[in-house]
Amino acid sequence: MVIMQYKGFTLDQFQIDSIESINKNHSVVVSAQTGTGKTLIADYLINKFIGQNKRVIYTAPIKALSNQKFKDFKNDYGEYNVGILTGDVVINSSAPILVMTTEIFRNMLITKDPSVEQISFVIFDEIHYISDIERGTVWEESIIFAPEHIRFLCLSATIPNADEFAAWISSIKKHPVDVVTYGKRAVPLQHLLYDNMLGVTNVNELRENLKIKEYHDFMPQRHGKHQGYGDYRQGNFGQKKKKEAIIRPTHYNLIKDIKDKLPAIYFIFSRKDTEAKALELTRYFDFTTKEEKAKISNYLHEKITADLRVLESVRQIKGVLVKGIGYHHAGLLPALKEIVEHLFGENLIKVLYSTETFAVGINMPAKTVCFNSLEKYDGYVFRYLNTKEYFQLAGRAGRRGIDTVGHSIAMIDRNTVDIEKIARLTDKDVEPIVSQFKLTFNTVLNLIKSHTEQEREIILKSNFDYYLRKKQNQNVRIMASYNHKLQLLKNRGFIHNEELTEKGIFATHIFFNEIILTEIFCTDLYKSLTDKEITIIIAAIVYEERRSDHFSIKESKDIYYQIMNKISKNHLVFNELNKKNLQRMINIVCHWIDGGDFVSLLEFSNYLEGDVIRLFRRIIDVLRQIRRASSDGILGMRIDDCIHRIDRGIIKVDF
Repeated sequence: MVIMQYKGFTLDQFQIDSIESINKNHSVVVSAQTGTGKTLIADYLINKFIGQNKRVIYTAPIKALSNQKFKDFKNDYGEYNVGILTGDVVINSSAPILVMTTEIFRNMLITKDPSVEQISFVIFDEIHYISDIERGTVWEESIIFAPEHIRFLCLSATIPNADEFAAWISSIKKHPVDVVTYGKRAVPLQHLLYDNMLGVTNVNELRENLKIKEYHDFMPQRHGKHQGYGDYRQGNFGQKKKKEAIIRPTHYNLIKDIKDKLPAIYFIFSRKDTEAKALELTRYFDFTTKEEKAKISNYLHEKITADLRVLESVRQIKGVLVKGIGYHHAGLLPALKEIVEHLFGENLIKVLYSTETFAVGINMPAKTVCFNSLEKYDGYVFRYLNTKEYFQLAGRAGRRGIDTVGHSIAMIDRNTVDIEKIARLTDKDVEPIVSQFKLTFNTVLNLIKSHTEQEREIILKSNFDYYLRKKQNQNVRIMASYNHKLQLLKNRGFIHNEELTEKGIFATHIFFNEIILTEIFCTDLYKSLTDKEITIIIAAIVYEERRSDHFSIKESKDIYYQIMNKISKNHLVFNELNKKNLQRMINIVCHWIDGGDFVSLLEFSNYLEGDVIRLFRRIIDVLRQIRRASSDGILGMRIDDCIHRIDRGIIKVDF
């Protein structure tokens, strides 16, 4: 019998097809536009298997989304039925519904955690993250190392090569993998540009306007009756006139022109600029009524605790929120992000300036999406967005059941615009899922620990890149990479005569910088370090440098030289540890683990509050990995004490 209704919704055919595949115990790759109801398929799956006493895993690409799903699922299925595992947080780990980061799921698989046998289905939300350069390997290994009894529900807005992707999974997992696609948006999307001369326009209008401008720019300069002939004789025909300076349009002019198309999410690829532009907009607009201001103020008073009210960042965001304007980025305090998301969901924020993080998993569409630019700095170069990035963000435009059309409007500079590139970018998502598989030392060690030589080769040749290259008859050097890492591990004492040494076994449980962390904590080196020094070293290892970062290093020299003297006994640690980062971390770590307050902590760097919290949560994650890896009871007690001193106050995750 075909299911037509579920949770009060009349299901579309793609949802029905997906549910039928789940009922056949097939894996499913669902490629459907944002806002069409992919989450209903996941809800059906969870409801089905929770009634059969089987475990379902939900994995997300970012921790914030994992936390949000944990709260949502608790409301839907009851807190006893839902647990969360994110490395630094473990709650109700034996629950039938487990929310976790994809990294945690991969780690469970590769270390052969016994609880994996109870899993029936895994939901991979935003599966296109398998193409992510830095983290894509995690998604790939989560599929490769999964036992054959596990089925997958892979969700994404668009996957141009969904059939190829599904065929790869089926080829390595030996079970049917169905593909369900749905290209129609719930709310049609209109792609527009904002130009200083034309205002809001479309690609074709701007293309024609630029052609007219180009024609006039290249026309001969005329002086007198026979201007054309005279200019030709003098060699001036076709000479381009000097370009007039064209002022780039401003965000507040755009907002003024689309006041009838609010609420809007305004995407900017800079945290600092989201705040600056929100503050600037408050000088021109106030979108809230007296009643709305009271509602916002009361909510802020209820949600912001006394210890946070003294922060400048809190005072600043309160000033913009009461005017119906907001900003959202990863550097915000988690409490402030939740406040912004709630107020936006209640339609009390009319213009939200945000980085890309707001478009990952958070189901909060707007009538309009604006782009400050279609170019971004990706850590290496400035480049245009690719089609998947563009549609991930633009897809937030148009609220189902509210709007008849969604508007995606990009600011452009006609001095530099590549109109043909923009036309291709806004046409459709053509970016296929690609493999980013990279072999890690941890994977090599776990392969040796748990698999025969023949099994290792089969597993290594199961990655998506190998599958694609073999289809094209291309050479693949995966075994060469494996053998190279194997030799390095032998040279460093992690492997002896094809068996893991004590160091090798320890490192199978370390999933980040496993070589240096094992050298510190699986040798006698850590015994010479104080708990404070251990925490500082781990902070230096997990810290990810940004060009604009600044840390106070005053009065840190004594501790720095003490640590350097101790680690000099181990040449690998001494050479591998980033000395600059070590010096940067001393004051910030010492202040916090000595019981210092959060406001004073911020004075040691220009780090944003959210970044400080993330740094300490990552330290806790690594400490817990070390705790699980070691059989040394004394080290375990010391690690527990380090975690206890860090995991307090605003750093502590509160559900």
